[in-house]
Amino acid sequence: MTEKIEELLIEVNSFSATSKDEIENFRIKYNGKKGVLNDFYESLKTIPNDQKKDFGQKINSLKQAVAAKLEDFKTSSESSVILEKEDLTRPAFPLELGSRHPINLVKNRIIDIFKSIGFAVADGPEIEDDWHNFTALNLPEYHPARDMQDTFFIEQNPDILLRTHTSSVQIRYMEENQPPIRILSPGRVFRNEAVSSRSHCIFHQIEGLYIDEKVSFADLKQTIQFFTTELFGKSKIRMRPSYFPFTEPSAEIDVYWGLNSETDYRITKGTGWLEIMGCGMVDPAVLKNVNIDSEKYSGYAFGMGIERITMLLYQMSDIRMFFENDIRTLEQFKTL
Repeated sequence: MTEKIEELLIEVNSFSATSKDEIENFRIKYNGKKGVLNDFYESLKTIPNDQKKDFGQKINSLKQAVAAKLEDFKTSSESSVILEKEDLTRPAFPLELGSRHPINLVKNRIIDIFKSIGFAVADGPEIEDDWHNFTALNLPEYHPARDMQDTFFIEQNPDILLRTHTSSVQIRYMEENQPPIRILSPGRVFRNEAVSSRSHCIFHQIEGLYIDEKVSFADLKQTIQFFTTELFGKSKIRMRPSYFPFTEPSAEIDVYWGLNSETDYRITKGTGWLEIMGCGMVDPAVLKNVNIDSEKYSGYAFGMGIERITMLLYQMSDIRMFFENDIRTLEQFKTL
């Protein structure tokens, strides 16, 4: 038995490896549950008492030699070469391919449409102050219209809050730039809403602003007509009178969706018409707040929820799908 241990000691000391698999097989052969060392320790029970001490020392010598060899593989340059060959930084398989989020897909489509008629993209902070989010937009303190945009306040005196719309970006842009102005302001916004299949406390907006001399409501209608035709392929729209504090006159935009399927009846409530956005002529009070001459310049603004447009285009029934990161939903957009 001791001769066998001597042979194994020579084998261990002379062992070299060229791959991780060879190192792992070596470890299992000696240190595994059914490995050589365990077998020797089991056989120790059958060794005569006067030979146990010498035999035990031989086993321990083999054990230490195996441990030293494994440690050498961890630190030696030979081991580094092996690891380099194996390239442990390589991604594991199967390699899942990602895709663009549906919100980004639709946002980019909308931006491309408006860029083709001269609009540029402007960005701004998600954490806003009261002036840019409310007051400059003709929503003074205690104005009842603020109730429609109940938001999350971070601190008070001064009021710092999560923005309720990307109109605040328009205010910041007009403070730094004089007309002509033609911008889009996409981004994430926040409101204190109950989360359901049709509403969420977080959503995305994309708003547009055009300020120049002699801009009319007819210009606004033509722009919206162009946009809806490009995005939906549907050319029939209607404008319904509405109210927004920062535009006057104001309107809601409906597109004729049609009644060709059961889904059409459901999303249009049987009318065939579908509301997609709000718009209007910029209130002169807003222009005065940003030091733009309201006697010389006029303009229009519009805004829409990107989630709503996305749900229409892809026939998605629950807005919460956009925020749950469910791979079953997102992987449907791999080819888009």
